[in-house]
Amino acid sequence: MTKYKNLSGKSTVAMFDLAKDGVTIRYTDHSVFIYSCQSAGPENVSKMKTLAVAGKGLGTFIGSTVKDKFARKIR
Repeated sequence: MTKYKNLSGKSTVAMFDLAKDGVTIRYTDHSVFIYSCQSAGPENVSKMKTLAVAGKGLGTFIGSTVKDKFARKIR
């Protein structure tokens, strides 16, 4: 997984992993969620990937838009 840059300094996102059809997010509480194009929608997954690489806004976007549209909770 790649460390999230957390440019705001207050994100709940710690790490991420990009896949062709989704993104895996590890939060600071060590929970891990997989968001897929099927569960969250391709537009949302694309935006999540962009925000993950940018290092800012990902946690806010998930909390306000994607919410519980994850494919699976790993931990």
